[in-house]
Amino acid sequence: MIKKYLVLIGLIISLSFLTIAISIYPGGTYQNKHSIGFDWSQNYICNLFETKALNGHENCSFVWAYIGMFFYSISYAIFFVNMSLKIPEKTSANIIKYVGMLAMLLTFLIATPFHDLMLTISNILFWTCITWITAFIFRTQHYFLKLYSVICMCIFYYAVYIHTSNNWNLLPIISKVNSICTIILILGLEYFTKKGDFAHIITKNQRDYATNH
Repeated sequence: MIKKYLVLIGLIISLSFLTIAISIYPGGTYQNKHSIGFDWSQNYICNLFETKALNGHENCSFVWAYIGMFFYSISYAIFFVNMSLKIPEKTSANIIKYVGMLAMLLTFLIATPFHDLMLTISNILFWTCITWITAFIFRTQHYFLKLYSVICMCIFYYAVYIHTSNNWNLLPIISKVNSICTIILILGLEYFTKKGDFAHIITKNQRDYATNH
């Protein structure tokens, strides 16, 4: 029973630790170095990982944030492994499994001084896997997941557009919206799809084997 809900449990633990980190963050934003506490409209989650807050005070929240990010990455990695087991095409399953796990290792490294590089690479790998999964979802009867997957990808690319256009006022908000929507997507894919949903998908190798035999 616990194994079945590992992704959900892991995300609950992750969000609990991140909530603690947010609640005790000393303060400071890029717009106002003297602000108090975590400002949802101006602070980024990555601000929690610094040893010093933006207002110059010691950041006692970074330990909690690191633990939260650890469980976040582990939960997503488990999701990619579980999702790969549902996919009948071996090459695609391996891509989802191993690229997804690599993406989550790099996601954890976002909490290091290599933040910008790790964020870029992990996002590329993560959304490559999600796009791959979405291609299979479109061959099932999960109409809501089809629509929601596309919506999530649109939100992500909108966040990328905002970042490249240097719209720093809107980026903290849209990045949090993107994270929340992605968590819901991962939970939806994990708990509302099963191996049987993809069983009807015949791969090229299977078709060739059936033709020759």
